[in-house]
Amino acid sequence: MKTQIEKNAYGYRREIESSFDETVRQTREALQKEGFGVLTEIDMKEKLKEKLDVDFRNYVILGACNPPLAHLALQEDLDIGLLLPCNVIVYETEKGSVVAAIDAKKMLSVAENPNLENTAETVNEKLRSAIESL
Repeated sequence: MKTQIEKNAYGYRREIESSFDETVRQTREALQKEGFGVLTEIDMKEKLKEKLDVDFRNYVILGACNPPLAHLALQEDLDIGLLLPCNVIVYETEKGSVVAAIDAKKMLSVAENPNLENTAETVNEKLRSAIESL
């Protein structure tokens, strides 16, 4: 069973009853359909084991970028690259997986540039659409 998308203080999340690996695969596909490429992938389980020798659940951070929208934002503010790419996480739960994405509007609000609001809202619409499609 899939839950509805929930909004929290800094993003959007959804619980999905499918395996971690399947959810990561589906999330990559959903992001691609919305024009995002995954530029980075950080396997937190692997990194925490490697660096701290601790066991952690399956947890991946995907750095997603929509090139046309990133280009618009960079034209408005070259330093906005400090806030790119948009992070999307997938982690394993007892019932399946959780997928969550950053709220781009909140993230970009730190730039205090009202000209970025439309781009941020478009990013949010696409990220929410990707999560809803799972």
